[in-house]
Amino acid sequence: MIGGLPHLHQAMLAEGHPDGLAVTVYDGDRISAANCVRQPFSAGEIGLFKSVVLINRLNLFWGLEWKAVPQHVTGQEITNNFDMVIGCVDTRAARGSIHEAVTSSWSATTYWLDVGNSSDTGQFVLGQPLNRANKHKAARLRTVSELFPEIIDPSLDDDSQPSCSAAEALLRQHAFINQTLANHALALLSRLFRGEPLEWHGGFVNLASGSVVALRADSRVWRGMRRRALRAA
Repeated sequence: MIGGLPHLHQAMLAEGHPDGLAVTVYDGDRISAANCVRQPFSAGEIGLFKSVVLINRLNLFWGLEWKAVPQHVTGQEITNNFDMVIGCVDTRAARGSIHEAVTSSWSATTYWLDVGNSSDTGQFVLGQPLNRANKHKAARLRTVSELFPEIIDPSLDDDSQPSCSAAEALLRQHAFINQTLANHALALLSRLFRGEPLEWHGGFVNLASGSVVALRADSRVWRGMRRRALRAA
């Protein structure tokens, strides 16, 4: 998804925004051989930090000054530093850390965009965390953790480590699920940055069935989802 953000940055500048986007990427993972199959990395970059490689590329190509922090997010780094947090994490524990940070009483984060996937399905949800920046907004967009409380429950995490085999990695995750979700999420952000009304604030993608279902920005939909989540719990 990070590769598409410069296009949004350039579009904002073209439409008169004075600064565009200032981006900081946190990721403590290093590039593996399996990453070279599904992600835009080369064999010569194996062992380097993903965040550093990607940000250096974008900065050089687009003339940006974005930042890379080669470590995993613990939550403390984002409590009061960012207007928007985009999380593309692999575990419920990591998503829970983001949830705790952006919903803390002192957080001023306006939006939290969560993007997550399994083997060939996934979701992207743009929400406004319940914090001091959003608590007085009557039409606040609900976050992924409010609609799906189980998504931040670390006890449901699968502790099995990703395979270092490229073939097994493809079996665990479809080659284009990340790209598909990223494109949908970027299209949503484009509407937000252009100031267009958001009739939907996320969606659910299933590559096996070829379906995309929009998440309506509707309080009745949110209440129904919340009730179903509570019954399931």
